[in-house]
Amino acid sequence: MTDREQPTGNGTTTAILPEEPGGAAGEDSYEALTPRQIVSELDKYIIGQDDAKRAVAIALRNRWRRLRVNEDLRDEILPNNIIMIGPTGVGKTEISRRLARLADAPFVKVEASKFTEVGYVGRDVESIIRDLMEISVNMVRQEWEDEVYEQAEGNVEGRVLDLLLPPLKETDEPSPEIRRYLVDRLGVAEETPASEPSQDPRSQRERSRDKLRKLLADGKLEDRKVEVETTSSRMPFIEVLSPMGMEDMDINVSEMLEEMLPKRRKRRQVTVAEARRILLQEELNKLIDMDEVVNEAIYRTENSGIVFLDEIDKIAGEKAPAGPDVSREGVQRDLLPIVEGSNVQTKYGLIRTDHVLFIAAGAFHVSKPSDLIPELQGRFPIRVELKSLTAADFERILTEPRNALTLQYEAMLETEGVKLSFTNSAVVEIARIAAEVNEQMENIGARRLHTVMTRLLDDILFDVPEVESGEVKIDASDVVDRLSEIVGDQDLRKYIL
Repeated sequence: MTDREQPTGNGTTTAILPEEPGGAAGEDSYEALTPRQIVSELDKYIIGQDDAKRAVAIALRNRWRRLRVNEDLRDEILPNNIIMIGPTGVGKTEISRRLARLADAPFVKVEASKFTEVGYVGRDVESIIRDLMEISVNMVRQEWEDEVYEQAEGNVEGRVLDLLLPPLKETDEPSPEIRRYLVDRLGVAEETPASEPSQDPRSQRERSRDKLRKLLADGKLEDRKVEVETTSSRMPFIEVLSPMGMEDMDINVSEMLEEMLPKRRKRRQVTVAEARRILLQEELNKLIDMDEVVNEAIYRTENSGIVFLDEIDKIAGEKAPAGPDVSREGVQRDLLPIVEGSNVQTKYGLIRTDHVLFIAAGAFHVSKPSDLIPELQGRFPIRVELKSLTAADFERILTEPRNALTLQYEAMLETEGVKLSFTNSAVVEIARIAAEVNEQMENIGARRLHTVMTRLLDDILFDVPEVESGEVKIDASDVVDRLSEIVGDQDLRKYIL
């Protein structure tokens, strides 16, 4: 991943083989990782839940193994989809998201409860694959932009210099106006005295261009105004009534109209900094072949895509006593062909879902996995149960992960010149209070730590940097003093974030 890539929830790429179409981008990301090493990587961010980590590690390694099987047998090897069972806040989503980042795979998280049966108002389940494909295209494009970024920057520098100092025609010599512009506006002094005969205009222009290049590199021309030409399309407002919603239409009406309508060219006065941004995007578009981007994105989606179906327990349960069950059993029936393997129409073409890995998750407080229709149960052969988190788990969550909450708050306050630290006794007390509040109220797992930490540091976060400065150390007595009212108050709902 590079600095220019965006996280995302988002932002990932996938590994492919050298002999397969599309190159070998990101192959080493998990090729060298055994299942045991994958679990070790997940341990850096998720505490406990060893069974779930083990299951996803095997599933990820099996993908690498399948791509190296003989081609005649490769298509026959289907992924073992996983269903995670456990209360909220124990790490189900985080395990899947970290797995996708580790494998650099296209990843999409959706909530099963937001879909309805085909033909009814709402989103249909095929939009999951359309979203996954869209994410994959953006990932591949970002990846390829990183490869040609330096070349594009070089091209932009030349174009900006041309805007500051327009090229000469075959018979042109620098006019007095250009000379005055160079001296007065840009600070580029002429080397040829006025009394001497004029030198070759092209060599004189090159010297001026070199001086401008240095000024540009030093950032001294960022606020200068230049004129650039931009293109835009006037898109008429069209309202399309569709039961599936505008975002799920197979035909991209906007792109069709954009190709049909003539583009309007407009010249704008902008700063050099803004011109560089506009021209950089134009250069990147020239250097990247979108047809090749789409081809590779299709390959990555079909072979490495991961779909996380959250709240699958919300579509389980008994059939509605009357009328169509459009958001429960109807959704399950629609999910069947996609999870089993089918072709889904997207604006980039047909996408096969045979080898997309589906990871479903649900708390199953009211319903149970056996309440799902039998056909769908069979599509998720691997089941793992995640355990509720204890006070001991909370202690580890507060200190061990690379993104631990204590580290996050320490880093944020360090930007204000405040050195925040927590004693071991403070961490133990925070974990104890979080576990106690979870027992008294709804058990929201590790998310309760956000509630407790925010309440604990509320005054400090508000006062910094006007009052607090230097070093702030939080110990057990501070935790008890600031959080005692949370534990003592029976109406804890006002403290839930």
